[in-house]
Amino acid sequence: MALPFRKDFDKYKHIDEDEILGKLTAEELKQLEQALEDLDPENALLPAGFRQKDQTTKEGSASFDRERLLAYLEKEALEQKDREDVVPFTGEKKGKVFVPKYKPIQSHREEPVFLDPELEEALASATDTELSDLADVLGVHSFVSKSPGNIEGIRTALRKGDLKSVVKAEKVKPVYEDPPNTTNVEETLQLIKANDPSVQEVNLNNIKNIPIPTLIEFAKALETNTHVTKLSLAATRSNDPVAIAFAEMLKVNKCLKSFNVETNFITGAGILALVEALKKNQTLTEIKIANQRQQLGTAVEMEIAQMLEENSVILKFGYQFSQQGPRTRAAASITKNNDLVRKRRVERDHQ
Repeated sequence: MALPFRKDFDKYKHIDEDEILGKLTAEELKQLEQALEDLDPENALLPAGFRQKDQTTKEGSASFDRERLLAYLEKEALEQKDREDVVPFTGEKKGKVFVPKYKPIQSHREEPVFLDPELEEALASATDTELSDLADVLGVHSFVSKSPGNIEGIRTALRKGDLKSVVKAEKVKPVYEDPPNTTNVEETLQLIKANDPSVQEVNLNNIKNIPIPTLIEFAKALETNTHVTKLSLAATRSNDPVAIAFAEMLKVNKCLKSFNVETNFITGAGILALVEALKKNQTLTEIKIANQRQQLGTAVEMEIAQMLEENSVILKFGYQFSQQGPRTRAAASITKNNDLVRKRRVERDHQ
């Protein structure tokens, strides 16, 4: 729908502006330019210097003399009277004179020092060389030179115990380390292979010298084991082949409920294998994969969050997410799974 005020513009559609501008004289072009400036004084397409009308066409009335101008300004400043103060200064001092408070010098009187008779006798009978060597060992600060006249000063300093320059040794801080893991690796492996019902928890934490093939054998043995419910492999130098072997174990194991592989050398590939296995596992309720040698990355964390959303059994997941999105999704999934367990427990109690 055409607006009413635009109906009169139709007759100007076929006008050739270039032809009209070509017929204008220089005076008419100047008038047109001034009219356009009046219509749009802040044209953003023009440089800032061209948006203001030229007002410098007027010729100067006289030549500029800088020295003459400075002399005139100085003369005017000297002839102008200073403004009087509202409150004239009389030189009177008001207020109290500041007097610093000096702390009294405390006089210290040295008291005589008496050593045990045996030490006094040893100190009195010591030769000058022995006193010098003893002063060097103890670090008596008053012993600066080894001149013979300073021997008595050394004797006095040793008697007073003046050992300020002695370098004191730092106190030994006891290091409290976890006791070594005493688990017999080979014996435990054989018990797992035999499906011994007495072995329900396997703790191999901090055993650094377990070979990789042995760890893979643990994974193979747990595929058919029906008694082990908790397995911990923290700080065992496990890598991706170990993680992949345990991922295959989680696909078929129906007994394991807790699995810990923290503080190892597993990369994103090994973690992804565990994540894929957990999508099929419906018995594991706790898994810890934190503190690996390198960060897993955003893509792996997104896969972890998706797995936790699909898995309704995992109640505890040990990992510190670096991205806000996967962290929020994982926390919501763990909360949802714990709520489901709580509702089932409440329903069971009411029955």
